[in-house]
Amino acid sequence: MIEQITKGIKVSVKTKYNGTSYRNNRLYHIFAYFITIENKSTDTVQLTSRFWKIFDSLNNIEVVEAEGVIGQTPILQPNDNYTYSSGCYLESSIGAMTGYYTFRNSKTLEKFKVIIPTFQLTTPLLSN
Repeated sequence: MIEQITKGIKVSVKTKYNGTSYRNNRLYHIFAYFITIENKSTDTVQLTSRFWKIFDSLNNIEVVEAEGVIGQTPILQPNDNYTYSSGCYLESSIGAMTGYYTFRNSKTLEKFKVIIPTFQLTTPLLSN
């Protein structure tokens, strides 16, 4: 598990390789990632947006920027946590993801970035 804390917000990431699939006559490697966000600060915060850079060793970097995560903008009280899972398709068997979440402090309305630690996406054969 990969973890990082920014401004009292802890982000933990686990990954899983889910095999291959064909889309539009191309073979893709399917990866799932599981993210837990823990509010270790003393303030109530809300996740408002996400920014991802997805690296595929056979392709250009894909950038994903959108509101919330999986259609939600969770509010986390102190000591709350929020877990979600998502995934990506890579043409290669090696890749990585990195990025950040934008949060808003519910009291001060200040927006701040929380780093998502860089995590590797590799097939089981390559990770041995």
